[in-house]
Amino acid sequence: MKSERELTCHQVVELVTAYLDDGLSPEDRERFEQHLVSCSGCRNYLEQMRRTIETTGRVQLALPAELEEKLLEAFRGWRRA
Repeated sequence: MKSERELTCHQVVELVTAYLDDGLSPEDRERFEQHLVSCSGCRNYLEQMRRTIETTGRVQLALPAELEEKLLEAFRGWRRA
């Protein structure tokens, strides 16, 4: 069971842009990085976002809510596998 301080994968996905922009508080940055230690799926996601930014020069996260939920569900399913 996760403690209140531990982030979920969903929270990491929501915070990844702020993390990359150095916009998290020191406490949230530590929680984010602690999650990455034990979650290869989120480490991969972070690396993909870094590559996207390098390639396009920006992050484009304006997805329709339904599509975003489908992508998150697929990510959750991939992580369980």
